[in-house]
Amino acid sequence: MSSSAEPECAGGKTSWPEEAKKVILKDKPDADIVVLPFGTAVPEDFRFNRVRIFVDTVADTPRVG
Repeated sequence: MSSSAEPECAGGKTSWPEEAKKVILKDKPDADIVVLPFGTAVPEDFRFNRVRIFVDTVADTPRVG
């Protein structure tokens, strides 16, 4: 098993590093998703397929436990 493999758990999935992108792409498959640190300056142009996800400091991937 590689170090990036997800551990087995009786309840199923145990971590969610990709969840926000996954949910957005389910509703808008053509989205151009950009993940940026909270507070990042961005141009004010408008694009119909762009979705910006602003994240604050994350110490670790959300997971069970």
